[in-house]
Amino acid sequence: MEKINHGAVWVSVVLLFVLGFLWYEPLFGELWMSLVGLTLADVEANPPGAGVWITNTISTVVPLYVLAWLFGKMNVVSGIEGAGIGLLIAFSFVFLTMMTGNMFAQNPYALTWINGGFNMTAMTLSGFILGVWRKKGKTSDLDQSD
Repeated sequence: MEKINHGAVWVSVVLLFVLGFLWYEPLFGELWMSLVGLTLADVEANPPGAGVWITNTISTVVPLYVLAWLFGKMNVVSGIEGAGIGLLIAFSFVFLTMMTGNMFAQNPYALTWINGGFNMTAMTLSGFILGVWRKKGKTSDLDQSD
């Protein structure tokens, strides 16, 4: 019986926070701010409060636990398999939905690639970690077959 590896989930959470910092600061920060209509002065005048960071944490932790649970149900047993499924989920359920929403909102197409690219990269890396770092649970007498 597979169990969720909480260590793998929380390592993934930390990795995604680091990835987010890199993605939205040195890699795409200036372009992203321009595309959403923000300036550095705007951000400095109105820095994100605790609510943003609490929401960010919840919206990182919950999907990772769901992905870990799903991997247990699907019997994902390798990093490559986990990465592929993570990418497929992010592309299908996040990127394509985001692209459609941004098109209707007439947001710049590049915004979809920055935000969606982050989500696809994040789920691919997390899928790899969760696929590689599995936790085996104890099997009960009922689970064993002769």
